[in-house]
Amino acid sequence: MSLFVATWVKFFFLYAPFFVVSMFLSLTRGDSPASRRKVVNRAVLAALAISVILLFFGSTLFEILGITLDSFRIGSGVLLFLSAVSLVRDGIRTHATGMPAEERDDISVVPLAIPTIIGPATIGAILVYGAELKGWDVMIGLLGMLAALAGLAITLHLSSVFERILGRTGLNILSKITGLILAAMAAQIILSGVRGFLESV
Repeated sequence: MSLFVATWVKFFFLYAPFFVVSMFLSLTRGDSPASRRKVVNRAVLAALAISVILLFFGSTLFEILGITLDSFRIGSGVLLFLSAVSLVRDGIRTHATGMPAEERDDISVVPLAIPTIIGPATIGAILVYGAELKGWDVMIGLLGMLAALAGLAITLHLSSVFERILGRTGLNILSKITGLILAAMAAQIILSGVRGFLESV
C-alpha cells in the first residue's frame, strides 16, 4: 500500500497537473464543454499509452542502448530539474493557438499529451521508475500511475471550476508549488544516480 501511495503521488506531480490545466484552458479557450471533454479523454488516453510503454520497456531500452540505470537517473534528473525551474520561474503563459476549430482535434495529442503531460523529463523519470521496480512491484507501480492519470483526468474535467475559483493568479501559484516539488524529486533522482555510480567505481 505504501508503494502504491508513493508511486501515485510521484506520478501525479510528474504530470504537473496544474500546469497542464493552465495549458488546457489556454488551448481550448472558446471551445464548447463537449469539445473540451473529448480533448481531455484523448489526451489522457495518449498519455496512458505512452506511460505504460515506458514503464514496461524501460529496462529493455537500457540494455539495447547500453545505458546504465545510474547514468539515466542523473540525466533524467537534470531534465526534470530544468522543467521544475521553468515552472517556478515562468509559471503560466497564455498560448494562442490561432487554428480553426476543425483543426483543433490534434491538440489532444500534440501539444497537450506530448510534451505538456509527457515531456522529456517525465519520460526519463518514468523510465527510471520502471527500471527500479521488480516483480509484483511493477503492477503496483502501474496501479499508482493509473490512479495519477485518473486524478489528472478529473482535474482537467474540473478545469473550468478551478479557473473560476482560483483565477489565473491562483493557478500560477499552484504551478510554482508543483515546480518546487518536482525540483525536490529531481534532486533525489540525481543523488541516487551519483551514489550508485560512486559505489560501482
